[in-house]
Amino acid sequence: MATAVQAYTSGHSPTGGRLVVESLRALGVQFMFGVPGGQTLAITDAIRDANDIRFVTTRHEGAAACMADAIGRLTGSPGICIATTGPGATNLLTGVGGAFRDSSPVIAITCNNRLQDLDRDDAQAADHVAIFRPLVKWAKLVVDVKTIPQVLEEAFIRATSGCPGPVLLDFARDVLEGAADNRLFEVAQRSARLIATPRERASGDPSRIAEAARILKSAHRPTMWLGNGAKLSRCGEEALKLASRLDMPIITTFNGIGAAPTTNPLVFGALSRMGAELSSRVLADTDALLAVGNSLNAISTSRWSLKLPETIIQADIEPTMLGRYYAAQTFGILGDAQAVLAALDERLQPLSQDDEAAKARRRRLSELSGVRREWWRTARGQGPAKADVISPDVVMDVVRKAAPENTIAVFDAGNPGVWSYLWEITETGDYMKPVGFGNMGFGVPAAIAAKLQRPESPVIAFVGDGSLGMTLGELETVARESLPLCIVVMNDRSYGNIRQEQIVHFGGRTIGVDFSDVDYAAIARASGLAGVRVRDAAALSEAIREALNPPKPTLGQMAADQAGGSCARRPDLRR
Repeated sequence: MATAVQAYTSGHSPTGGRLVVESLRALGVQFMFGVPGGQTLAITDAIRDANDIRFVTTRHEGAAACMADAIGRLTGSPGICIATTGPGATNLLTGVGGAFRDSSPVIAITCNNRLQDLDRDDAQAADHVAIFRPLVKWAKLVVDVKTIPQVLEEAFIRATSGCPGPVLLDFARDVLEGAADNRLFEVAQRSARLIATPRERASGDPSRIAEAARILKSAHRPTMWLGNGAKLSRCGEEALKLASRLDMPIITTFNGIGAAPTTNPLVFGALSRMGAELSSRVLADTDALLAVGNSLNAISTSRWSLKLPETIIQADIEPTMLGRYYAAQTFGILGDAQAVLAALDERLQPLSQDDEAAKARRRRLSELSGVRREWWRTARGQGPAKADVISPDVVMDVVRKAAPENTIAVFDAGNPGVWSYLWEITETGDYMKPVGFGNMGFGVPAAIAAKLQRPESPVIAFVGDGSLGMTLGELETVARESLPLCIVVMNDRSYGNIRQEQIVHFGGRTIGVDFSDVDYAAIARASGLAGVRVRDAAALSEAIREALNPPKPTLGQMAADQAGGSCARRPDLRR
């Protein structure tokens, strides 16, 4: 241990910034995303000597936060973003908020002015802790170099334990630039034990597991409704096993898409205000609802106007979520989604297949399976709304068929995210989208991080022209990092989702939502990527295959007005 520390600090002054980097290395961090500033230099300079941490410079700090969020979503370990004081720090806020609302572990590092100059009207002064506190699980100003290993350990634990989420560490500049005792580097090395610590999964009180099993066993029309907590728990295998035992259909929230493979015949799709008629049908005749990692929040329940069955079993790791919105009809189990599902399955062994409830469950599942097949047949049979237009449903179908099964699909907010419920998911963990915060500009940065984290996997980002306009600078990041990912631009020359709301709710009156025709493919080529505009499904399919075989940095743009205005055209597939 001492030899490794001496090798790292040899020839360099042991500073607080180097201690931060050494602590992050011990915690298994591979990437740091951000924009350097004067206050960050003690950290970024130390990264030059840490060959196992890659610093990725972004063109905007907001993109860095989205990249860190994507790492958290993919790995379950904190992604790291860094910014300098004042405007650098505040530029992180939206991306950090997205991680907070979608429970993604992130450690946001901001670097402030010197301690003696805090609250003294120094340049770019800002109270980062106060600004970030509403959008993080924990925020701390670091004022002593001796505490650096401990605060980074605590940040790691807080970000990943319970309901995961982002935390903020705000470092005073003189703490980073000041001397650090060599013995602190030995302390930092011990942080590696946190990575190897097995995750404890509370399976819930046994008496409550027993009662929940009794309810499900006697139910004739049970339904499992998986939320984001189920996805975070990686409980897809356990969910399918229990659902199979009970002949029970599975639906998900929009934030729970990907918790179980959508190609499995037991999975009937996402339900929310953007969900499908299929999942609504499943829920409508449910007599016992098993809500797992599902807070039953406004997005999932149409602001709590959705009628739910009289019997709800709600399993969640966050105690304040149990019965928060449907208290009178909720039976709560406090525990990890994966562990609770496994405990329920064990409790239901053996399960009679000859009683009246079991026969009713089989009949219902058989009927719903027929509805599912017909729904997908209809969903795949839609043609273009007009000539030279590729409608969003066709985009999803064509790209899915052209892309390998192990493709990581990243969807931005707005219409790309709305239509993502048609994307078929064969492996859990291969899909991500901002839901709780709905922060635009997520897609391209998140795809960058996904390709860095999983270079062997194909990565496709679906973005609208509205979101792309907010992150155009990151096309240069894609080229600079030589990342072979594919960006599909669903171009309707507008903030399409808001335009549709104006048309529906304001009598066709629109304002502030329309753009000029921009050749984003040309911008991509000028940034160092391949770029192509397509006008029909065949050209789109060819462009996707060209981008992925062999993989190369590519932006494919639907020609202007394509993928636009179709939401209102498809009432048969919407709730």
